[in-house]
Formats: sequence, C-alpha cells, structure tokens
Amino acid sequence: MHVLGIVGAGATTLCDRLAAQLDGRVATVESLPESATEPKSTDGAAAAYGLSPDGNWVGTGDDRDLDGLLDDLSAEYDYALLSGFPDARVPTVALAGADAANVVAEVETADAANVVAEVETADAADVGSLAAEVDSHEPHVTLETLVERAKADPLEVYAGAIATFTGRVRAKESEDDDPTLSLEFEKYDGVAESKMAAISEELEARDGVLRVLMHHRVGVVGDGEDIVFVVVLAGHRREAFRTVEDGIDRLKDEVPIFKKETTSDEEFWVHDR
Repeated sequence: MHVLGIVGAGATTLCDRLAAQLDGRVATVESLPESATEPKSTDGAAAAYGLSPDGNWVGTGDDRDLDGLLDDLSAEYDYALLSGFPDARVPTVALAGADAANVVAEVETADAANVVAEVETADAADVGSLAAEVDSHEPHVTLETLVERAKADPLEVYAGAIATFTGRVRAKESEDDDPTLSLEFEKYDGVAESKMAAISEELEARDGVLRVLMHHRVGVVGDGEDIVFVVVLAGHRREAFRTVEDGIDRLKDEVPIFKKETTSDEEFWVHDR
C-alpha cells in the first residue's frame, strides 16, 4: 500500500482530488480533534460497528494510533491518503507553508528537506504528478499484506500451507548489551527488489512450492518493530517450512541491503564492523 500525507489548508480537498486519480482501492484518513472522535456509549465494548445489508459500514473505537491503522489498511487497500498528520513518517505534501517531517512537495514555502515539486494551491495542484509521486515511494507492507496476496494467488487452490517468517528489531542479544534503539536500512533503488524477485522465482521452481513473497523495509525501524517478511504458499507444510527458512537465509546472504545500528551508546554501520 502506497501512502502519502497532505498537511495545511486545503489538505482534505487535495486528498479527495488525488483519490479520484489513483488506480486501485484508496483509503483516506483525516486527523480529527478529540471532541469529534468521542465514541458513543458501547456498554463497555472497546469498539462499535454498524453494518448495512449493502455492505456499507461505520465504526468507532479507542486506543488506535496511525501506524496501527496503516498496518490494518495495508492488506486491503492499494493507497492511503492522510490529511493533517504533520509528524507522520510518510512522504508528505505541505500546503501553504505548512511544516511536516517528510516533505516531498510543497505549496509556496515549507521549511523542510527533500522537496521534489512545487504547486500553488490545493485546487490548482497537478494531481497527475502527485499520483506518480505516490507510486515512487516505498510502499507500506505488513506480514498480513503478503499473506492476503498469497491467498489471492490463482494457485492457492492447490495450497495446503502458508508458512511465514518475520524479522524484527532486537533490543539486546545479552543482558549486558547496550540496548538497540533503532536500525536504519538503505538499498540501491531497484537492485534489492530484483534480487529478491530472482530468489523467489528460483524457490518457486521447487516441487510443491506455489508462491514466494518477500519484503524488506528501508529507512529507520525502531526497537520492536518488524523489518522483513517472507511468505511461502505451498502444497504441504514440509516444503513450506523448508522454503521459508531458505528464503530468509538467502535474502540476508544475497540481497544488498545496508544497516546502520543506533544503540544507547553509539551509532555505526554494521558492515563496517
């Protein structure tokens, strides 16, 4: 799922215009004041939903942050457009000088780095160019994204097993270690994806292996967050388990991804050690 944030006056208007230009299922998320999100009484329930016979639904609940919401959306939607989240760790368009953490386009002046385009107003913005901008950035992928993709594969009728691997940021290897605060991953554009695709294709040539899917995050990944996923769709559990292990081993050995570790005491590139 590709994600783009828009902040500043007219953000919701631009979200609506851009949504109409994107090819795929689009979810929009708007930042609301606390008073606008107070749930109605649910007699102690953590969430309440309403569902109509035609499939339309509404819902309300509590204890949800933006990262968790994006994780939930990623398995069902191709795009998520965020309105009014200046601190979100996503590519962001800043309107009318609004400030944000990861600006990729701006209206007039915005004090932020990585500006790649300028537009004048929300109504005058070139949504065609912004649509291309959305697709150019790293997608938001979770384990569930890949599992749902495997289940939707035409070969799933022959599958009796789905095996998965999730790698995450480990805080410590031993009690005396300085805790790891985050890892930062970099890769050459297109090279890592091509290598992972080649590994997947080779593993899919095995008897009983129907589909192999991989994803490795880039950028800063915090302590306890997920880094890498491998999903194998197979006829039986044995070939699924063997292939998911071989898949992650080959990814780590063969795919050129560079890692910088930040601990409570120092910061260093792991390949320099």
